[in-house]
Parts: sequence; structure tokens; C-alpha cells
Amino acid sequence: MKKQNKMWGRWLATTIAASAMLVGSMSAHASAVEQFKAFVASSKTAKGDFVQQQVKVVNGAPKITKTSSGVFLFARPGKFIWSYQKPYEQTLQADGAKLYIVDKDLNQVTVKDIGNALGSSPAAILFAGAGTADLEKNFTLKDVADKQGMEWLEATAKAKDSQFEHIGIGMKDGLPYALELRDSFGQASLITLKNMEKNPALKADQFKFVVPAGADVFRQ
Repeated sequence: MKKQNKMWGRWLATTIAASAMLVGSMSAHASAVEQFKAFVASSKTAKGDFVQQQVKVVNGAPKITKTSSGVFLFARPGKFIWSYQKPYEQTLQADGAKLYIVDKDLNQVTVKDIGNALGSSPAAILFAGAGTADLEKNFTLKDVADKQGMEWLEATAKAKDSQFEHIGIGMKDGLPYALELRDSFGQASLITLKNMEKNPALKADQFKFVVPAGADVFRQ
């Protein structure tokens, strides 16, 4: 289980997924796509908590096989911290140019160029872009059926090498509350965003990465 959790963390780092907030007053009947575009346009920074569940179909029914949780914060464009706290500690941190994957148990840091690491992924939707122009450059958005008390949209990456067959985003009152991710290998995950705060004041050096003492550093 521990090994699986680390593998999921690295998978999320290169493709992920993630977080955030939104926009003042909106029409109660605004579509999911309209709400999400407004969110992207107006949320410069955000922070909150997340719960991530990996789902597998067993005997024709979905079953949660792994649950992890933690905290996140971001600042557009391309700066974020996605920190797993339970059941194991692992941090994904981006400073706008590089992505750092910190494995606390191994005291190991993996460094990637952020463009190669994020690409047309859920992370690129929530964290990387500077606004709706970047969003629509990389993704095709369409409204889909409402469920679970939320309006939903589906985002399809325009890049041909995207690892995701499905990226669903659940919106409510102008805020993204859930992400549904399904990759080309049939793995599915649900990320729930909680306690979201839009545009909090962040320190100028909030996303500056400092290598932990004695850590091994690998560059890719």
C-alpha cells in the first residue's frame, strides 16, 4: 500500500491533479463551463484541503482502494504546493519553472521542468495557466449532466499525448469542488476540494523551494 501511494503521488506530479477557488457572485443557473472559466479568470491565488480517492471497479461496482489527504495552495501561473499528509507525507511543489517531488521517508527530491511535468493535465487546468486564454489553448470544455448536487464539465486535452481519457470537474456556487480523473490504463481517481479560500495573501517567497538537509536530488 505504501509503495502504491508513492507511485500515485509521482503519477499525480507528472499529470495531476488539483485545487482552488472562485468568483464572487454568479448566476445560479450559470453552466459548469461558465463557472469554471470565471474561476480561472479571477482566482490568482488559493488554498485549501483535499481528499484523494483511487477507485477500482470490482465485480461491476466501483470500490475505493486507497484514500489520501492533505493541503494545497497555488499562485498563477505555475506555482503550487500539493502536500500529502496522510497516510504518508509527500510534497509536490512548483515554483513556476521547476517541479519538485519530495519523498520524506526516502529523503529524496526529484526535479522536473514544469512544462514537461504538467503538460495537458489536471494540474495545468487548475494551476499552470495565467487565465482563460491558456485554458482554451490547451483544453476543450463541454458541459455534461449534473450529479451529486454539482454542475459538471468535461475537459479534453488538445495534446495528442495526454494520458487522460477523462477529466471531469464538479462546480458549485462558482467553486470547483471535485475532480474525476481516468487515465488510459483504466485507473480512476476522485479528488474532493474542501475549505477553499480564494485569493489569500501569500508571502513573496512562499513557493521558493529549499532542498531538505541531506536529501538526495535527482534531475529529470
